[in-house]
Amino acid sequence: METNQIYGAEIIDSALLIKDYLIISDIHLGYEYALNRQGFMIPRFQYKKIINRLEKIIEASNASKIIVNGDLKHELGKINKQEWDEVMDFIEFLKEHFNEVILIKGNHDNFTGFIAEKCDLDVYENYSVENYIVMHGDKIPPNFDEIKENTVVIGHEHPSIGLRSGERLEKVKCFLKGKVNDKKFIIMPSFNFITEGSDCLHQKTISPFLKDVSIGDFEVFAVENFEIMNFGKIKNLLKIKT
Repeated sequence: METNQIYGAEIIDSALLIKDYLIISDIHLGYEYALNRQGFMIPRFQYKKIINRLEKIIEASNASKIIVNGDLKHELGKINKQEWDEVMDFIEFLKEHFNEVILIKGNHDNFTGFIAEKCDLDVYENYSVENYIVMHGDKIPPNFDEIKENTVVIGHEHPSIGLRSGERLEKVKCFLKGKVNDKKFIIMPSFNFITEGSDCLHQKTISPFLKDVSIGDFEVFAVENFEIMNFGKIKNLLKIKT
């Protein structure tokens, strides 16, 4: 199987292409503003980088539809000014480049429905594309056992892999591929540029789908500037680490 394929879906940098749908996850617009309020003087650089990266992915994918798989904005309980401006501008950008825009609710999206309504869009709990079902991954739907799709695509985890060289630890965003019971799972990296994510070799998983699951047999597909590196199974990487 090709390195850029996971269960028939194509990896394009930090995005996933399924049929004619491009999928991105965990953008967290407005994150810099939230960090500024906590005393971290982070410049507001992320939005421009997101747009630039997405333009390159659009060109590489030729997709006509897009799914934003949760956590479009960052603040949990309100909409700050940076979020409002960037989200409205970002949705306009998506509508200019895609025939269809699908927003899926994440755990940071309490007010995204209000924004979506202003933009004449709907917010979904999950969305099916043939034999794939896309959901954020912060909760298990009550009817999950009745879902017929074989492959589940989630975000929420922000997976990365920590590569250690001496005392230095470098994180690289990654996709994870594995099975939970009878379902195939694809776990997507975050599409933001402030943090690399949670190191799947050193940190616990947070999605309830993975809470009681050993992810040692999950495969790691690291992504860096459109390069894709298959690092094999997590359990084998842990052996090397130790």
